[in-house]
Order: sequence, then structure tokens, then C-alpha cells
Amino acid sequence: MHATTILMVRKGGRVVVGGDGQVSLGQTIVKGNARKVRRLAKGAVIGGFAGATADAFTLFERLEAKLEQYPGQLTRACVELTKDWRTDRYLRRLEAMMVVADKDVSLLLSGSGDVLEPESGVMAIGSGGNYALAAARALEDTDLDAEAIVRKAMAIAAEICVYTNGNLVIEALDQS
Repeated sequence: MHATTILMVRKGGRVVVGGDGQVSLGQTIVKGNARKVRRLAKGAVIGGFAGATADAFTLFERLEAKLEQYPGQLTRACVELTKDWRTDRYLRRLEAMMVVADKDVSLLLSGSGDVLEPESGVMAIGSGGNYALAAARALEDTDLDAEAIVRKAMAIAAEICVYTNGNLVIEALDQS
């Protein structure tokens, strides 16, 4: 997916999701302060998206409904969403990826049926995702907390990826 960077870091009892604000149309930047990171399930879940905005909002709405159907069960809600995403004729055409997290689990969701939990506490999506992921992994073993890692790694990605800017939206959850 092009034109965004979303990074999730879980460290020290916190999970932090950060996303840049750039929206590109071809080679033109049309907006610099989009909000691609959101809270769901009355604030108990945070998520970020890469891909077509309308498609991502549709997926967030569907995930919100699944979270109401399976309260406190993020993994189950995500599995049910991705099953629908793969099999429903309408949803199958949606072009987006999502990362979502609650206080206990972090997941990457895709339209090809993926519900992936990272091996370490870091995952990223979007055109600048690999740059942010590499930077965050390099910073994992430092004394920086999760939010500082997200901010620094996203700044590095913004310096490298032309589809990523430095206008960040960051959401965090504490593990309890």
C-alpha cells in the first residue's frame, strides 16, 4: 500500500501506534495532516490503516461491530473480520491493511486473510513501513520507551520515504 506509514511498538507495558499524515494522489501531496490512527471499542483498541481511506473506514466500522459482538476478544474479532473480508464480494475489493492492538495483543490484518501477531513487539505497514520497521527494531534494545521509539523511527521513515511526512498522530495504551 502506498502513501502512508503506520508503526506499532509494544514495549515496557505500553503499546503505541503512530501514523503520518500525508495523503498523496500520484506524485502530488493533497493533504498533510490526515488522521490514520484511531481508537476503537470505547478506547480499548487502537488501530492504524494504510490504503484507500474509504476502504479503511469501512473496515474500521466492520471491526468495531465485531468488537461489540466479541467484547474483550480482539483476536477473535479480527479473525471474524478477515474471514468476512476474504469471502464477501463487496469487502473483497477493499484495498487496505490495518494494524490493531489492545492491552494484550498486537495484530496485522490484510484482505488476503492474514491475522498476524509480530514475533517481537514491532510491526509496520504502508509505503514507509519497512523503513520505520527497520529503525524501530534498531531502537528496541535502547533505553527509549515505546512512544520515543515510534517518534524517532517515524522521523527516520519520513526522511527516506517520499510518501511519508512528519505530521504524526500517536495513540497509546497501557497494559494492566
